[in-house]
Amino acid sequence: MENIEIVVTTMFGIEALAAKEIRNLGYETKSVEDGRITFYGDFNAVARANMWLRTAERVFIKICEFKAETFDELFEKTKAVDFSKWIDKDAAFPVNGFTLRSKLFSVRDCQSIIKKGIVESLKKSYNISWFSESRGTIKIEFSVIKDSVSIMIDTSGENLHKRGYRRMSNAAPLKETIAAAMVILSRFKYNGYFADPFCGSGTIPIEAALIAKNIAPGIKRNFDFEKFSFMPRNLMKTAREEAYDSKRDTNLKILASDIDPMCVDLSIGNAKKAGVNDIILVKKMAVKDFSWDKEDGTMVCNPPYGERLLDIRESEKVLTELGKSYKNLKNWKLFVLTPDEKLEKLIGRRADKKRKLYNGMIKCNLYQYL
Repeated sequence: MENIEIVVTTMFGIEALAAKEIRNLGYETKSVEDGRITFYGDFNAVARANMWLRTAERVFIKICEFKAETFDELFEKTKAVDFSKWIDKDAAFPVNGFTLRSKLFSVRDCQSIIKKGIVESLKKSYNISWFSESRGTIKIEFSVIKDSVSIMIDTSGENLHKRGYRRMSNAAPLKETIAAAMVILSRFKYNGYFADPFCGSGTIPIEAALIAKNIAPGIKRNFDFEKFSFMPRNLMKTAREEAYDSKRDTNLKILASDIDPMCVDLSIGNAKKAGVNDIILVKKMAVKDFSWDKEDGTMVCNPPYGERLLDIRESEKVLTELGKSYKNLKNWKLFVLTPDEKLEKLIGRRADKKRKLYNGMIKCNLYQYL
């Protein structure tokens, strides 16, 4: 099976983590840039990347890349590519994308011209003049960065943060990919103790449990590539078998708590759907009352804050209470994601490390107490 160029997109700030995940799958990364990682692999690599990457948003197959400084050049170079290898004559192929620091600054014009170029290419390959677009969908994604055009196929479908276990969520859910990044950065002990005193819908504790049990994040969902005619039919079967065979036992104990009884119910239900409720204990408890008589644990949390759920004064009070509860724990690490730059003052201690992460469009810091 020939190697193809595969592009993985991420939220800003976690590209290095996704690149390491790709290398752990056995593939060498070609480039790591803002929001994207490129590597080479076969179709099996596409399936495994979708199945296993915890910190990625989507997985694309790159069809072509070329320079274009005018719309005429964009059309002609798109038309020159053989798209029949990827797109069936009856398939729908919606086109979306973005431009950045390019002479081709109009996204709508680029979208229309690339679509027309693909149509002309397919007309030549299939010797037909009309396409019904009635059987299956291949989503085309383009990027135009500094006049360099990339045209890709989206193999994921829904964003990879949609694992399939979170049917319901609280008012301000944390993306599963960001939660996984926080958990990975904590380097928690897979057979130790883990806690989240603001569990919400249970995303952080569930991601920790999935990692400890080595459960593939995509094991409970489907992907667009499963319907592509050019992909081998047994590809997903092989990927699922590998995922099921890779599960492991763990002695990890997780305590998830929240002051909101609705969040407690959500966390219990979501943990059950994820298949990790056996190692997660969920309690209704305010952060000021949080305690655990275990040593050497890891606490990872995303407290509510002004831009999400609470006003500034309330959120600062919550962070102060978190600091007091943390001081009573014996030899624990603490990781807090928040946009509040007063965090260290409210906790009562300078963080050992800080790392910039984005929670959606909100720029935050992950404060690390080691």
